[in-house]
Amino acid sequence: MIGKVLALLVLIAVLAVGGIVWFDHLHLIDARTVLAPVYRLIGREGRTQPRVALDEIINLDAERLAILWDAVDMRHAELDTMERELDFRWIQIEQMAQELEERQRLLDDRENSLRALAADAENRSRNVEQNSRYLTGMPPAAAVGIISELDDQYIVDVFRMTEQIAQAEGVMSLVSVWLSMMDPARAAEIQRRMVGSPQGL
Repeated sequence: MIGKVLALLVLIAVLAVGGIVWFDHLHLIDARTVLAPVYRLIGREGRTQPRVALDEIINLDAERLAILWDAVDMRHAELDTMERELDFRWIQIEQMAQELEERQRLLDDRENSLRALAADAENRSRNVEQNSRYLTGMPPAAAVGIISELDDQYIVDVFRMTEQIAQAEGVMSLVSVWLSMMDPARAAEIQRRMVGSPQGL
């Protein structure tokens, strides 16, 4: 009988201590001072609620409000972290946008350069065609006198244009006549360039 009584007393004490700990965990009572040795034995601290006087009434609404403020502070910290991450990503996006703008500018510059080159080539082609027609309409001796003053590559372009025009119009080209009336060494160089250089202007 004595053993059963002792066992029941121990069980009651355990249940009482457990109930106090549970109520303290639920913030219904403040058992920090009373259970401080027990908390230290299990390696934990008691509640963070400040010690109150014995005659002071615990305000549960204030406790709940304090917990809510803690949650709000944690949420603010999370929002600050998210804001910093968004700022970093925005900086990365701006850098990428600047790189894309720079690449687009380079592409536009290249496109404009190619268009300018194409326009220059078209203008040169028209000039060569016009000069070819002028020379074709002259007496061969006068034409050869003008041709002899031109650059070798330009002469090659004029001769090729003259042959193209003659072939398109079904007439005889005067290129062979001009070559026969030119200085033999110069004529040989022009013929070599016409054979060796690529077609087109």
